[in-house]
Amino acid sequence: MGSTAPREHVPDSAPGPAEPEPAKAIRTLLLVDDHELVRYGVKLLYAELRGFPLRWLEARSLSDALAVYASEPLIDAVLLDLNLSDCKGLQGLRHFVALHPAARIAVFSATQDEFVVRQARALGASGYVPKGAAMVDMREALCELLWPQPRPPHQVGNKSVLFPHLATSSIYDRVAELGSRHIEILELVLSGCTNQEISNSMGLSLGTVKNYVSALLLALDVKSRSHLVSLFR
Repeated sequence: MGSTAPREHVPDSAPGPAEPEPAKAIRTLLLVDDHELVRYGVKLLYAELRGFPLRWLEARSLSDALAVYASEPLIDAVLLDLNLSDCKGLQGLRHFVALHPAARIAVFSATQDEFVVRQARALGASGYVPKGAAMVDMREALCELLWPQPRPPHQVGNKSVLFPHLATSSIYDRVAELGSRHIEILELVLSGCTNQEISNSMGLSLGTVKNYVSALLLALDVKSRSHLVSLFR
């Protein structure tokens, strides 16, 4: 009886076709603005970045934004307007950061004051994006917000895509010397709040607010509220 040639080993399962590349990851942003037209325009203009689709979530108030952020675990970044129906100035940013310190939040505002930009950065904002920015600048800012790149130490103080450098003057040096409560009230004054609105917002008596505003006028060497506001416009 002839010998049988050894059988060639056949693997249990032959390798199949290469696995398809995973779909490009979607980046999710929460846009917080009380103007529907603004929200619609941003979503329309920036439907994708770097070939990645963008998923836009919307909120028209701070309370809505906090609820959406708490319920959606995959939000990559937040664009937060300064003046909403339930908060004024940088109070919304303070509250958001306090509740969600890991959130990447960029202030999204028509206000282009160096003082406000500096304060936003100090309060923990990841960026400050002017609403009037050119489309190319807006796209660069959104890319930096979604795909942050480490910066060499020697570049930390330089101009950043996410924190535009605006014209400055000695007025900001005097502001820097004010106390934190004075600065909070100054932000609200610059946002157009009346003394009564500031009183209601901060839980201070009307007389106390008037004293703070008078101290601001004196410290910044101006004679009227309108003059004070004009310094930051």
